[in-house]
Amino acid sequence: MYPHRMHEASSPTSGANQLEHAASSYLRSARHQPVRWHPWGEEAFARARAEDKPILLDIGAVWCHWCHVMDRESYEDPEIAALINEHFVAVKVDRDERPDVDTRYQAAVSAISGQGGWPLTAFLTPDGRPYFGATYLPRDDRYGRPGIGRVLMAMAQVWHERRNEALETAASVMAAIEHNEGFSGGGGELTLALVDKIAASALSSFDPINGGFGSQPKFPHPGALDLLLEVATNRGNEQAHDAFAVTLEKMAHGGVYDQLAGGFHRYSVDERWIVPHFEKMLYDNTELLRNYVHGYQSLVREDFLEAAREIIAWLDSTMTDRKHGGFYASQDADVGLDDDGDYFTWTVDEARAVLDPAEMEFAAAYWDIGELGDMHHNPAKNVLHRKRALEEMAGPEMSVEALRALRSSSRSKLLAARSQRPTPFIDQTLYTGWNAMAVTAYAEAARVLRMDSARAFALKTLDRLLDEAWDGSSTLHHVIAYPQGASPREKIPGTLDDYAFSAHACIDAWLLSGEMSYYEAAVKLADAMIERFYDRAAGAFYDAAAPARGAAPLGALEARRKPLQDSPTPAGNPTAASALLRLEDLSGRKEYREIAEDTLASFAGIVEHFGLYAGSYGLALERLLLDPVRVVIVGAGPEADRLEAQALARFAVNKSVLRISPALLIPGEIPEPLADTLLLAPAPAEAQAWAIVCRGRTCLPPVTDAESLLKALEPGA
Repeated sequence: MYPHRMHEASSPTSGANQLEHAASSYLRSARHQPVRWHPWGEEAFARARAEDKPILLDIGAVWCHWCHVMDRESYEDPEIAALINEHFVAVKVDRDERPDVDTRYQAAVSAISGQGGWPLTAFLTPDGRPYFGATYLPRDDRYGRPGIGRVLMAMAQVWHERRNEALETAASVMAAIEHNEGFSGGGGELTLALVDKIAASALSSFDPINGGFGSQPKFPHPGALDLLLEVATNRGNEQAHDAFAVTLEKMAHGGVYDQLAGGFHRYSVDERWIVPHFEKMLYDNTELLRNYVHGYQSLVREDFLEAAREIIAWLDSTMTDRKHGGFYASQDADVGLDDDGDYFTWTVDEARAVLDPAEMEFAAAYWDIGELGDMHHNPAKNVLHRKRALEEMAGPEMSVEALRALRSSSRSKLLAARSQRPTPFIDQTLYTGWNAMAVTAYAEAARVLRMDSARAFALKTLDRLLDEAWDGSSTLHHVIAYPQGASPREKIPGTLDDYAFSAHACIDAWLLSGEMSYYEAAVKLADAMIERFYDRAAGAFYDAAAPARGAAPLGALEARRKPLQDSPTPAGNPTAASALLRLEDLSGRKEYREIAEDTLASFAGIVEHFGLYAGSYGLALERLLLDPVRVVIVGAGPEADRLEAQALARFAVNKSVLRISPALLIPGEIPEPLADTLLLAPAPAEAQAWAIVCRGRTCLPPVTDAESLLKALEPGA
């Protein structure tokens, strides 16, 4: 049983460290440990300076399996805890709660050891500069790694007996962080050819047999996938089309996709997408939901539609606060340290105990359930994945419809049985940026898939975000709410990601609802984002705001960082640039476009080398270089529905679709530049609904039928 699943009542060791009153799920999971942990903050650094002790920094996450292994093996061991307490000041950080801290120390440990990841174990000078680091350290020497006890004593000895060596290492590591995180790369040209180079770089690692990119492990790359769809549809790139379609198909057929409940696990350890790391992250599922919605828009594939609906069904049932609005952060992979995905996997006997003979015969063939399974720790355990399509299994004795009925009954029974198992922990923290990403995904799905429930929940969630995390003028916090109403000592400041994703969410909510309050919130968020993060001297955005006047940043936070890579969520700079470009088209404010262009130009000389990790940059550059296509549907009823469906057909990053009531065609109810355009276009006589298509600053006459709208949307119309 993981520590964070213990009862909330105080244990005999409560108070032994300073995490008792932490709000973060990960920090609370360690509150009973004998290590005298501090949360990240000035108090820990002050103590380290006063006692002349180095800092032991542990960065992890509540969903991280090896973080819990290290907790149990080492940090719950009184002997190891005594070593730490004697020689170090111990600081524990939740990487989801403090991404600004995590990114910098990940860069530091990668510079030292060549590898990052979680748990991250770093040894710092009292002022927070790293002089040694690693990831998971076992309790004793094994796996080719030194045991933590030996490392602790060595690092304490280095600090006290070879301090100059530690300080020199720390100085060089900080210089490496500054260099690696600066991403200064101006000088390149902002052209569609650059977009194509990024796409070509991604395609160079495409696996045409299994889908995805590279070999193993395989991660989804939603930004790169959307970019490939964009260049496929806009420029007829067949290789990009195939890479997008094959990857979405293979992922949805694999074990990386939860074949029973829907939703994606974090990544696959093998190249065929069969055996995943079983944790499920909100951000993976929101971005993959968008991929499948966009795929359905453009390719009209029923399997993509099915996957999108199933992702939403899983999020709705498992990862949302239905009463108040909001999306939870993550679901663990396991229910204990000796478990490896047992909640999600099946032996033949387990499946046979649930299913009747006909269902078992179907399930074994369809989901590849056999005596020899897929899991190393228990070879009898099977990861459900689709070995064959229903159409391939059909024949004279069994139609596709009959097979579909067997799939439905088998899935229902297996899900019901699975629900009786101990359920992996769900971190119910509501992170601002991730919730904003979910609002955008649900808003897009609501429109394309005609899902009123997704529409309502997107707006409900955004309302909560704006009410609880945003002060209405300039300040956005990183967390909307913690589980069980826990309150942190200090609210975590919003990052660039939080502001940028929230601005997008507000734009999408305005497009979805027509409510001007969302558009106005988007403008205020954009202005605050520019004020807090934009580097007017050198260009582009920092990921974190500068410290208040007179305040010194703690540790590696002194390194200023301008995020470019999608890793794992879309990068802050291209996301911010995209938001500003969307707002410039609606508001007419030229400064937004100038800042967006300046931001993208800051990286133009280096971005093509980032390939798979520059998908969001490529999409932002498409927004900049292609004329925006704006479709306004005016009216209600079936005719307006048909026009809206036609307008939404085919994904294009530079296209926006707004549906509005004729009663709102007045200044004040829509952005002024848009109002000027629409008011100049007289309503067609006796029409119940009509559409106006604008490309750049040029608008075509209103059209009243779907066929005419299709022609108006064709390039060059």
